[in-house]
Amino acid sequence: MTEMLQKFDVTVIGAGAAGLMCAAQAAARGRRVLVLDHANKAGKKILMSGGGRCNFTNYYVAPDKYLSHNPHFCKSALNRYTQWDFIGLVDSHGIAYHEKKDGQLFCDNKASDILNMLLAECEQQGVEIRLDTAVSGIRSLDGDLYRYLFDAVNTRAGEQYQVQCESLVIATGGPSIPTLGATGFGYDIARQFGLKVYAPRAGLVPFTLTDHNKTLSAALSGTSLPVEVECNQQFFADDLLFTHRGLSGPAVLQISSYWKDGDSVTFDLLPGKDLAAELRQQQHSRPKVRLKNWLAELTTQKFAEHWLDGKFREETILADLSGADMDALANGLHQWRVKPAGTEGYRTAEVALGGVDTDEVSSKTMECKTQPGLFFIGEVLDVTGHLGGFNFQWAWSSAVAAAEYV
Repeated sequence: MTEMLQKFDVTVIGAGAAGLMCAAQAAARGRRVLVLDHANKAGKKILMSGGGRCNFTNYYVAPDKYLSHNPHFCKSALNRYTQWDFIGLVDSHGIAYHEKKDGQLFCDNKASDILNMLLAECEQQGVEIRLDTAVSGIRSLDGDLYRYLFDAVNTRAGEQYQVQCESLVIATGGPSIPTLGATGFGYDIARQFGLKVYAPRAGLVPFTLTDHNKTLSAALSGTSLPVEVECNQQFFADDLLFTHRGLSGPAVLQISSYWKDGDSVTFDLLPGKDLAAELRQQQHSRPKVRLKNWLAELTTQKFAEHWLDGKFREETILADLSGADMDALANGLHQWRVKPAGTEGYRTAEVALGGVDTDEVSSKTMECKTQPGLFFIGEVLDVTGHLGGFNFQWAWSSAVAAAEYV
């Protein structure tokens, strides 16, 4: 029989990266901690992240790798619990990992290594984790040390009870990948207590196309090229992947966080080259080479065929090209402007941009300035990292910051 009213020092809502980390660290300080989640399993996003290998942090964490309406907010927490601190924790559990590229750290084995580490830390410190649990009716009680009271129901067993706690930590993440059970629940709690929430939108997400470029992209589906991409004065150098619906790959996921509806995105499809000069040099040294074959050498046969289709005849050789032809071809490849119709949305988005306004919480403690004992950590806040392990590091850093004060 479940007790009707249960008291805990700290309740964490959300058994993801930030929630589990915060719970373990708070319990290590001697706090009695309860973690609740409506999902049937803890850490679902951890398990599917990084292609199932969890890109758990990055060697090169820095504040400029994060988007927020207040770019300074993340600095304090990131400085106090760094990537090196988390790597130390991973090492202490004997988890093997490797750097993939650009400082991105992945498990050698699989993402469950990281989740099991967090669950082991929680278990060791006596954290109680309850899944399949829906929370409602959160209210604050004036004058009571255990100032938060809410209703909980185990959706499997149908058991209903109430929880009262001194500190309430919202670690519910954002609405990205709803098939894993992600919702905007944390935003609702923030709004209920009168906090400002920046409207969330999908980040680190593929673009969809509807114009003539969609035909090209669909024809090239599966083709990948190293590119440089620019949008709103932000630049990334990484891989572009053509898909049936539009454009993807790390270069696109990165730039998508800076893109807004109606913006154009410019790709340099052959970065680091001066194609106008190279074409002239090749025309001089290899005049009889087919244009298509020249471009295929730099890209792929498939790309060359579809890119040149409708622009030049199949049998065009380099000797046939005028100076204007070469300039137009070079310009088109160095400055391919695309106007995305939209993004794939939360279905595939790795993160949600926006969230609880960071001006509402302390950058030192993650505690709400107007609502003592209410904390927000991780993705639910208006802090979004670049692709490459930065969002996990924000989860760890913000969780530890809060854990010292809950």
